[in-house]
Amino acid sequence: MVVDYTKIGVAEIMTRDVVTVIEETTIEDLLELFGTYHYHSYPVVTETGELSGIISEDIVLEILLFDRLPASGHTHLSAVRSLGDDASGIMMPYPVTVSPDTSLSETADLMLRHRVDRVCVTDSGKLIGILSKRDIVNEICKRRD
Repeated sequence: MVVDYTKIGVAEIMTRDVVTVIEETTIEDLLELFGTYHYHSYPVVTETGELSGIISEDIVLEILLFDRLPASGHTHLSAVRSLGDDASGIMMPYPVTVSPDTSLSETADLMLRHRVDRVCVTDSGKLIGILSKRDIVNEICKRRD
């Protein structure tokens, strides 16, 4: 039996219980989160639950090693982030998002095109879940058996 991944929506397999941070979360609290949980990124939300950005391990590593990287490797964005004191100051705004009814195949294409490992699932601007490439691969493997 051939599975049509254009008919499977993101809502079927997304993670709904997402660990998030608010825009005012301090850098120290973020570092503690990265140490406590072993997620690769954290969505940043407003007080009302609207998605405003995402913070990845790459951003945190860039901040932690900013003083140790050669000045030639600094970008304007990395310099601005190194001065940030909360999540809103270091986050990547406008993360890649999909709606809950977006198909797995469309979502996988989006991830590959934008070179991201996960997408935020939103409904009317509010974060309702997250989906990683690993989630899609696991689902495809499960359905192939």
